[in-house]
Amino acid sequence: MKLFEYARAESPDTAVAQGSADGARFIAGGTNLLDLMKLQVETPHRLIDISRLPLTDIEEIAGGGLRIGALVPNSDLAADPKIRDRYEVLSRALLAGASGQLRNKASTGGNLLQRTRCYYFYETAARCNKRLPGSGCDAQEGFNRILAVLGTSEHCIATHPSDMAVAMQALDATIVTLRGDGERRRIPIRDFYRLPGDTPQIENVLTPGELITHVELPPAPTGRQTYRKVRDRASYAFALVSVAGIVGMEDGRIASAQLAFGGLGPMPWRDTAVESTLVGRAPSDALFAEAADVLLRDAKGFGSNDFKIPLARRTLIATLRELTA
Repeated sequence: MKLFEYARAESPDTAVAQGSADGARFIAGGTNLLDLMKLQVETPHRLIDISRLPLTDIEEIAGGGLRIGALVPNSDLAADPKIRDRYEVLSRALLAGASGQLRNKASTGGNLLQRTRCYYFYETAARCNKRLPGSGCDAQEGFNRILAVLGTSEHCIATHPSDMAVAMQALDATIVTLRGDGERRRIPIRDFYRLPGDTPQIENVLTPGELITHVELPPAPTGRQTYRKVRDRASYAFALVSVAGIVGMEDGRIASAQLAFGGLGPMPWRDTAVESTLVGRAPSDALFAEAADVLLRDAKGFGSNDFKIPLARRTLIATLRELTA
């Protein structure tokens, strides 16, 4: 780990002012950033400690939604009665996401900003365009078992690791930020992440020093909710494939569907064409297979991860069976 300066922010405004400097990074729980610093994958010159800012509340907002402070620990968010009763898919995703110790430290805002667990990103001797733009991507010809099959580019096939963000994507969350000019932005999560393209090092739309202060959820959706995660072991493992699903039924037909996927792409993946395929039709295995065809129409494996494509099909079909039973 390289030497760095440390400062503790006393307010969101001072945090943004301090965090706008070159080489500065915010730190809350540090469950991802500290690992990256130890390996010198990330080498910030200055850490801005935001862990004591007053961003730890879960509040009702007009219209029936919730406002979640960026520093609410994952364990508190998963256990909150409002989340468990109205946004079960989010609680389930959080509980599937990590060990209890990590959930006690990991923050809501930090979870959204997790960086990939691609082996080549973490190995500084390997070529990685996300870590060192223009160096190449050893993952494409290497061991890529956990990596993406949707939304990839010739420059990067990394996956986004968050479970929480997959549920947030299905719930149409909005990310609220504060910028250095005092402007507050409201960013729909569908617009927050970026595909790798030829700039895989740019993972989201945040500007330097921009601070996530809250996440807002719309009113609770109607219908059944679930989070299904397929992983190598039952505890503390990242998703090979996951599905956050919300399906409403009416008169024997699917009236509404909200589906997001983890383990498949460089961002929490959502394809509204999959949902459109389902809505208005009676549930059946044939329909679910058709939805899987839509989801995976552009899927591409890279050898070790080819199995993810049929696994995603089976996982989606099983999830839809559960939600429409």
